[in-house]
Amino acid sequence: MSTGTVEGLEHELSAARRNVFLLTIAQALLASAGPIVFSIGGLAGYNLLGADKSLATAPLTGFNVGVALGAVLVAIAARMLGRTYGFIVGALVGAGGGLLAAIALFRGDFWLFAVGFVLVGISSGFAQKIRFAAADASPSFYKPRAISWILAGGVISAVLGPQVVILTKDLFEPVLFAGAFVALAPLCLAAIGLFLFLRLPDHKAAAVATGEATRPLGEIVLTQRFMTGMICGISSYALMTFMMTGAPLAMVIGCGFSPELATLGIQWHVLAMFAPSFFTGMLIQRFGTEKVVAAGLLILMACAAVAHAGLELWNFWGALILLGVGWNFGFIGATAIVASSYKPHEADKVQGFHDIILFGTVALASFSSGKVFNAYGWQTINLMFWPITGVSLVLVLLLLLRSRRAAA
Repeated sequence: MSTGTVEGLEHELSAARRNVFLLTIAQALLASAGPIVFSIGGLAGYNLLGADKSLATAPLTGFNVGVALGAVLVAIAARMLGRTYGFIVGALVGAGGGLLAAIALFRGDFWLFAVGFVLVGISSGFAQKIRFAAADASPSFYKPRAISWILAGGVISAVLGPQVVILTKDLFEPVLFAGAFVALAPLCLAAIGLFLFLRLPDHKAAAVATGEATRPLGEIVLTQRFMTGMICGISSYALMTFMMTGAPLAMVIGCGFSPELATLGIQWHVLAMFAPSFFTGMLIQRFGTEKVVAAGLLILMACAAVAHAGLELWNFWGALILLGVGWNFGFIGATAIVASSYKPHEADKVQGFHDIILFGTVALASFSSGKVFNAYGWQTINLMFWPITGVSLVLVLLLLLRSRRAAA
């Protein structure tokens, strides 16, 4: 390798690390909306309703719908404005959504509150593209570590979001929770400040300059690599959401544990989701993407086995911790597989297609978890893991076998 090539690679890696650092902090700020919304959204909605409280969680459904919608809109915004300004638009929508939710609380308007949650969800959908932006702006060998660092920002979000709620929920008493939603605005504005310092490469201009062709979307998404990455990512994320939503119901309503113990279990789960991100990228570089995804799927199977083994507190907490680690390995690895299935100038349309299916399925999993628990019980939730992880594991093993044959 020539000196010029080495210097060029070092420059590219240095630029990638700078972008990943900025995107990680911005992602942590924007992702704090999730803990804020889910910790108090249902309670705020409950307070806004009259005698019929059955729609109390409708704003949370609106948030999930917004995430799926944002996954489509961010691709359009990135195509029209570029990724940096697309992210800025998404952050502005989040700030507006938080302020609208606060205004709705002052007015006592439940449906306006739900609209505010949809806007915050759209902003979160925009932020989901940050992991792909970090990967696309990095050399191929650095992509898994870039994705890991972005998701590692979730550790900050898991702490920052609840602390924002604690410090600001009573800021505008007697209007409870309004302060927490107002606080979303400065978080989003701080993320915008970081976006302004990004220097993302223009892959589309480079492709035009070299005359590189863009493949049709159907051709890309039907490849074995993309389909395997998408199915494994959806399986990991949907199963995680499915069990995480149902576990507090099973603990409190089904087994009589206190809400505090259920909350503590979810806290450990969230930490287990994001803390491994500090070394998941290194594991991928050492052992390969497919092996890390397979390990994540096996850990999800172990999670289901622990949950199915009994109804003691350790069963719930142990399963939730394994659920977080399994999601981390499975989702980061699957995202890296998807990111390697297309060329940089094909990214926007492929990522938009991927995320609308991903987060649409996740929203369905969240909605159906309570229904399945009420109709069939906690053990049925656990049994759902086996066929889904089994199919995903077969697919990733077939991809690993094909990669080895290609290398040979």
